[in-house]
Amino acid sequence: MFKLDPQGSYMMPAHFGPRPFSPKSSGWYRDVTSMTVAFVTEREALAAYLPAPYRVADIPVVTITYACNRQVDWLAGHGYNLVAVNAAAVFEGEDETLEGNFTLIMWEDLADPILTGREMQGIPKVYADITEHSVIDGHWHTSAGHFGHKFLDVNITNLREPTPEEVVGNARARKGKDNPMAWRYMPAVGGFGQALNDATTYPSENVIDEAWVGEGSAAWQHLTWEQNPTQFHIVNALADLPVLSWLPATVARGSTNLVVLDRLPRRIS
Repeated sequence: MFKLDPQGSYMMPAHFGPRPFSPKSSGWYRDVTSMTVAFVTEREALAAYLPAPYRVADIPVVTITYACNRQVDWLAGHGYNLVAVNAAAVFEGEDETLEGNFTLIMWEDLADPILTGREMQGIPKVYADITEHSVIDGHWHTSAGHFGHKFLDVNITNLREPTPEEVVGNARARKGKDNPMAWRYMPAVGGFGQALNDATTYPSENVIDEAWVGEGSAAWQHLTWEQNPTQFHIVNALADLPVLSWLPATVARGSTNLVVLDRLPRRIS
């Protein structure tokens, strides 16, 4: 009869044994190209999607990040694409206060990172078809869709190298705020009630080899239930967030490590 090893790391279906590990595996994503656009929105509109004890940060910023992840160690060199939508937020719990980005949703085009991220880090991940970025005459573009219906286009143009002042200013702005956060909500069996309800943080480290600053924007498509029966309400909610002003966009190339030994993913309270 199968028995769980209390020292093992399991995911469903757990009865086949602990998650396999290889000496070649690590948390490193060796080749990452990212596009990031951000905008300031209305505080009350954004607050509607942050569960307590999260609140909107002093400046209500929404960030949309596309990442083309290649040479992923834990996937034996395979890769995938993602699009994440984050809100600048503050977690004010009973024991700690953290400032960073709250993940409203993260689309990925591969099941394996979706499952690990949802179950183990509590990141609200779902599936989408995400096109690998194209670059035509300096115009960077990517898009995402589901059930054959596109719901998002991301565009960045007029790229240039950042000034030394921008590099220093960006580092100062991030100081003390590199806390990616999420809400792990798992329904009870049958779909009603809750089995898990946790605020989480999932730190990582990024190595930037090249970076550029430019002008960016994102265009959402409102969808119907018939077009996207499982996600149309999410897409439409994001599409309805007011855009008060677009912030500078960035394109970067480098690598990312998702296993930071002194800052592992954890529940926050």
